[in-house]
Amino acid sequence: MSTKIKTFPLRLPRSLKEAAERVASEDGTSMNQLVVTALAEKLSAMKTAEIFAERKQRADFQAFDRIMSRKGGVKPAPEDMP
Repeated sequence: MSTKIKTFPLRLPRSLKEAAERVASEDGTSMNQLVVTALAEKLSAMKTAEIFAERKQRADFQAFDRIMSRKGGVKPAPEDMP
C-alpha cells in the first residue's frame, strides 16, 4: 500500500505559528512533522472516544451490578490497591 503525500496550505494565527515553531525546534523536528503528529493524535483521540461511546451503548449495567455484588472471590492484594 503506497501513501500519497499531498500538500495543504495552512493559515495559522501568528502567535500559534510562533508557538508551534518553538515547540518543533525544541523537539528537534520540523513544523510539518509537528502538525502531522498533532493531527494524528487528535484523530486517534476522536476515534477512541467514538469507540467508547459505541461500547457504552452496548453495556449491560444490570449485569455489571450483579457481577460486582456477587459473594465470594478473592480480595484484592495490597499491591492491587491504589
